[in-house]
Amino acid sequence: MSGERYTKDHEYVRLEGQGDDEVAVVGVTDYAQAQLGDIVFIELPEPGARVDKGGQLATIESVKAASEVYSPISGEIISANDALDDEPGSVNEDPLGRGWLAKLRIVDATELEGLMDENAYRAFVESL
Repeated sequence: MSGERYTKDHEYVRLEGQGDDEVAVVGVTDYAQAQLGDIVFIELPEPGARVDKGGQLATIESVKAASEVYSPISGEIISANDALDDEPGSVNEDPLGRGWLAKLRIVDATELEGLMDENAYRAFVESL
């Protein structure tokens, strides 16, 4: 899989590495961060925790509201982006880069098949 895959709830997942070192990087899309407004706090998952597809991964608090972030796939949290503790605005500035939320060890790679590619996600956002 190349590039990101997206959910209708505006989360993305991107695979990095290869073979046994392959991990899924999860975050919110640029559309999501724009809708949230200025992000002031993020509650991240604990490494070692297991999350199911569609289960709560994180909570993002912005000047507008608090929103739950759902995991696009099932996996074990291998790391959380602790830099967001001091700089939650990184999600606003670079959601697909420095603003990632968590890295997961994938449990079931077939779950990726049900997610949208970039073109499908762009069309979905334009329909909103």
